[in-house]
Order: sequence, then C-alpha cells, then structure tokens
Amino acid sequence: MRVAVQSESFDIGAETARFAAGRTDMGAAVTFTGIVRDPDGRLDRMEIEHYPGMTERAITTIAGEAQARWSLGDVLVIHRFGEMRPGEAIMMIATCAPHRGDAFAAAEFLMDYLKSRAPFWKKEYTRDGAAWVAAKDADEDALSRWEG
Repeated sequence: MRVAVQSESFDIGAETARFAAGRTDMGAAVTFTGIVRDPDGRLDRMEIEHYPGMTERAITTIAGEAQARWSLGDVLVIHRFGEMRPGEAIMMIATCAPHRGDAFAAAEFLMDYLKSRAPFWKKEYTRDGAAWVAAKDADEDALSRWEG
C-alpha cells in the first residue's frame, strides 16, 4: 500500500505503470484520476488544504479497510494539496485484485470515502471571488452504501 499526500503534480501514466509492473498474480488493475473541473469557464484555481500527518493516517486507515473488505493485491492513493488549475490532476486511486469485481468495488469505496470523509478542505477562486466548497448530499449518499 502506498499513500502520498503531496503538492507536486504526478504523471498518471508513470504511476499506473509502476503500480501494475510485475503483478502476474493479479488479474485486474483499476485506476481513477480526479481532475480539477471548470464546467462554466469561471474557475481560476482551486486550493486544497489539509493537516499533515492526520490526513495521511486517515487515508491509510481507509485503504487498510479496503484491503480487509476485498481481496486486493495492492492499493495506491495519491492526493494533492495546494493550488491547482483547471485540467490538473487532483488525485489518483489504483487497486489491483485477482478479479475485476474486487478491484472496481474497492476503488469506488475509496473514491466515495475521499469525496466525503478525507480531511481536505477545498476553496475555489473565480473572477467573482473565493468560496469554500461545501459537502454535497450526493457524496454522503454514495458513502452510505458501504455502511453495515
């Protein structure tokens, strides 16, 4: 398992290749990359804050839970903080498993957790000013399917 919380950008292709390299024991590798979106063309940048140490521990804990729930060979979570522009990668999740079902389910579980529970705070800067990004009910609803 690897969890990285970093300000630097990352190469999605290189991370994917490194994650899957030599995994002849696994039949599936699933990756997801979150990108800063700007659907209406107004976003100048996004800034993400976190508490160093606490954030890594929280993500490591949930990645460990994913490994306990599904038959996984490995987990990778990369999440950036600091300033990012539209089109830049914010985060990446990769899971590998003997079969695709576990790899997909674990990746979705991790994404739902990161969207609603990971200790990150996002602020968007537009030409009209700045505002903190509020939690969305849909993200909470998505996470609820994993409870119980």
